[in-house]
Amino acid sequence: MPAAMLPYACVLVLLGARTAETAGTAGGGHLRWEPECQQPLPSRVPVSTLLPPRLDGPWISTGCEVRPGPEFLTRSYTFFPNRLFRAYQFYYRDALCREPAHSLLIKGKVRLRRASWVTRGATEADYHLHKVGVVFHSRRALLDVAGRLNRTRAGQDCARRLPPARAWLPGALYELLSARAQWDCTAALGFVMHELSLVRVQRHLQPQPPAGARLVKELYLGDIHTEQAERPHYRPTGYQRPLQSALHHAFPCPACGLIARSDEHHPPVLPAQAAAALRLDGRWVSAGCEVRPAVLFLTRLFAFHGPSRSWEGYYRHFSDPACRQPTFTVYAAGRYSGGAPSAKLLGATELVFRVTRARVTPMDPDTTAMLNFSRPGSCGGPGVWSLGTERDVTATNGCLPLGIRLPHVEYELFKTERDALGQSLLFVGQRPTDGSSPDTPEKRPTSYQAPLVLCDGAAQDFPRAPQHRPLLPEPLRGGGPGPRVAPLSFLPLILRLASL
Repeated sequence: MPAAMLPYACVLVLLGARTAETAGTAGGGHLRWEPECQQPLPSRVPVSTLLPPRLDGPWISTGCEVRPGPEFLTRSYTFFPNRLFRAYQFYYRDALCREPAHSLLIKGKVRLRRASWVTRGATEADYHLHKVGVVFHSRRALLDVAGRLNRTRAGQDCARRLPPARAWLPGALYELLSARAQWDCTAALGFVMHELSLVRVQRHLQPQPPAGARLVKELYLGDIHTEQAERPHYRPTGYQRPLQSALHHAFPCPACGLIARSDEHHPPVLPAQAAAALRLDGRWVSAGCEVRPAVLFLTRLFAFHGPSRSWEGYYRHFSDPACRQPTFTVYAAGRYSGGAPSAKLLGATELVFRVTRARVTPMDPDTTAMLNFSRPGSCGGPGVWSLGTERDVTATNGCLPLGIRLPHVEYELFKTERDALGQSLLFVGQRPTDGSSPDTPEKRPTSYQAPLVLCDGAAQDFPRAPQHRPLLPEPLRGGGPGPRVAPLSFLPLILRLASL
């Protein structure tokens, strides 16, 4: 259901978002946006993308990050004017990033190339690694890494370069890669830095009443494939959680100073956080324009109704990274069940979502034409699709041209928490990078998408959607419970074939 929080590509800021619901969901009424949830960005809070991006300086995580696996880490990257970089990745045994396992020191060189023709708004880059070293913070961490290396023949040779557990020395640095010595064990460990091949830098002003505003700079790097085995071959087309400038970060940020002052010998131990019980009731919206792999730009809106355990969602799709050129919207609804704590992620809850109803609204001429060329009975009842007109596709078991199939079941992972400003956030499981759906328990996510923000009663400034027609839904790799949708990148091809 929910999707990964992405760069404020659309420069959005939702101010106390609030939504309303028409009476009688079963009777044809459905979730609607109230004005507060889709106001244009106030001119006093400008957000801009730097092209070409300026990487110089230190960039840090603003909290504990979760990667598929799951892996728990914090990052601290520094880029120098001569294109050299030094990166620290601190890995942990727990989801709160309080028990350091090992740290990686990564040195190399990165060169910006050109604007990406795949992911609009991003810049492609080349990188070369000079050195990768590892420091173990416990014997158990040493044994874990050695065990991973011993799974392959090439890894076994690398494992011999590590000391036996009884000879472990705190603070000792062991090389995994040396360009000078032509020695590389990173592949055997499954380590890559392909995130450096896709770059985006944004800046905006964070309101700081009564003093004024604070400059915030964010660095978006390429996304990490959800399958470990695919990471060496995967080239990012989306983003992961952004880093923020150590000099210009959002405030307050309890973790920022700790991460900025850390090195491979002194990993940050983040402040303790009380686990929050999952509370879904209410309406949740994207914090900005979200970017997904396969060139998807979208915003999301979800409403959960506790007593009936029902849910509704709007996935609003766009053709641009600013979420200003809508293509189509999907409204989906159904019920959810479950509620057991996750055994893999502390504080997360496992749920099962069922999608039983869906409606589609084409928002641009190309999508409208594609739907009109679809086979009769494959997407909605008889009739002609028209721009901006919503049609129910439940009776046809979805919409084949968009890849929507009903009924649909997804095994999800949810978590709620409060940020340093007291805002309520909802994290939903990350979608598989290959575009498949978590339709079996084995495919249940082990990491999260970008958080959604609680609309009701929100007191702080949140990203707002631009004021045009209703924002759009989310297709293909949806951001949470929802029907599967085919990537929009196929639409031009489909239309050309239709014209022939």
